[in-house]
Amino acid sequence: MKKTNFILVLSLIFSTTLFGQKTFTLSSKDLGGEASKIQEFNGFGCTGNNQSPQLSWKNVPDGTKSFAITMYDPDAPTGSGFWHWLVFDIPATSSELVTNAGNVQLNLAPKGAIQSKTDYGINGFGGPCPPEGHGFHQYIITVYALKTDKLGLDANINPAIVGFNLWNNTIAKASIIVYYKR
Repeated sequence: MKKTNFILVLSLIFSTTLFGQKTFTLSSKDLGGEASKIQEFNGFGCTGNNQSPQLSWKNVPDGTKSFAITMYDPDAPTGSGFWHWLVFDIPATSSELVTNAGNVQLNLAPKGAIQSKTDYGINGFGGPCPPEGHGFHQYIITVYALKTDKLGLDANINPAIVGFNLWNNTIAKASIIVYYKR
């Protein structure tokens, strides 16, 4: 009996170690499965508060020198999706963006972080604003653990160039998806 219990305990420890590994994870205190008027853009026919959500990440991979955050809508009727938020050069010591950090005038993002142009043509957060009657759009919010402390880009760079540089420097990434329709 004691031998059976010992083997069972060893099996549990081994399976937890092998299958229960801690992974790079992104979460938000402000978001559930759907965005709301709080995050909705204010413009383009939308009347929301355009407030970026709180985001936090954990289980950072070894070798991470900085982070980046993006928010992308692959369902936008543009042929190429729509970039709603691009933040990079977030220091490796950071583990969170506070609520409304996407408002560049408030200076709530970590020191040194750059919020570049979105597809709205603005710097900072541009919330969901799908066309009325177009159904649910998915908004993919991703944190990237990067192998460089700086991407070497400025706040006027376009989303495609940011994406290319993220692709070349990513160690790991974690995402959450929220949905929104009007």
